[in-house]
Amino acid sequence: MTENTNNIRVALIGGSGYAGFEVIRLLRRHPNAELVGIYGPAQEVGPITGFYPLLDKTVEMEQELYDVAKIAGRADLAMLAVPHKVAMSYVPALREAGLRVIDWSADYRLKDAGEYEKWYCPHTDAGRLEEAVYGLPEYYTEQIAAADLIANPGCYPTCAVLPIAPVLNAGLIEPTGIVVNAISGITGAGKTPSAAQHFPHRNENFEPYAVGTHRHMPEMEQVLTDLCGKDAEVLFVPHLCPMDRGMLCTIYARPVGDVSAEQLTEVLQAAYADEPFVRVRTDVLPATKYVSTTNFCDVAARAEKDTVILISALDNLLKGASSQAVQNMNIMFGLDETTGLY
Repeated sequence: MTENTNNIRVALIGGSGYAGFEVIRLLRRHPNAELVGIYGPAQEVGPITGFYPLLDKTVEMEQELYDVAKIAGRADLAMLAVPHKVAMSYVPALREAGLRVIDWSADYRLKDAGEYEKWYCPHTDAGRLEEAVYGLPEYYTEQIAAADLIANPGCYPTCAVLPIAPVLNAGLIEPTGIVVNAISGITGAGKTPSAAQHFPHRNENFEPYAVGTHRHMPEMEQVLTDLCGKDAEVLFVPHLCPMDRGMLCTIYARPVGDVSAEQLTEVLQAAYADEPFVRVRTDVLPATKYVSTTNFCDVAARAEKDTVILISALDNLLKGASSQAVQNMNIMFGLDETTGLY
């Protein structure tokens, strides 16, 4: 297990997407990390400024054709900002080359290969699922520190699990009948053009999709069940909102007994008192503007008409992807988890 707290050498695989762009900017100013290479498929090679002109005169690097032989010995850590199925085809060779890996796809998040294949596709590296550590730093810090393969969480599960887990663990809500009503900015759909993301369709249009069938739902249930020791059942209803970035969850759950907003808030405050990137809001309700371009997840709680209402917000490209990956990297290599993120 490689450890180098002075200069973590990072290879980014998939630098041309939205999340890849964000991590390039984060690593550029990170005091203990160096981006030593950016890699992608044959159709996406060339100067990184060709994908993102904003980086001109700040990042003079090219996205090279992916080749594990180029990366072996050059990097300590590979960050995979690639789609599911692609990641599992890269991880075995990267691990065999001695690199630690943070994978942003779903390929190593679900522990059961059969469950993964139900929601995604056949898994070609199922033997490594047990090795992978779910990279939610607020709950798996010790495991992350010792891990060689991190499954970086999905943006929706991060936004949902952080408010739910403490109150479920405290026995204040039922583990079944939890409804997660979530809203995401368009960047959550990725950079590949599609008819559904075409400007005339998306602009001034707010709509649900994949109601009860979204692939992040089993991820939420798996993590909540693991954290709380109860079989959690979640109904997940995602929506697309015509904004570039941001995510907001409003979560409804059945209370156990007479539960007040003050009790819920106290539980959240106790759970996250020492967590640098979760803010329990009592002054204002969480909103996408308050977390935009940060690694924060804001949470709040209410109790109305025999219903517990939990609200959370984060930046889907950062705490939902890139900056959470950097937070995981910091923990893996023995740094303060906030390094390069404030």
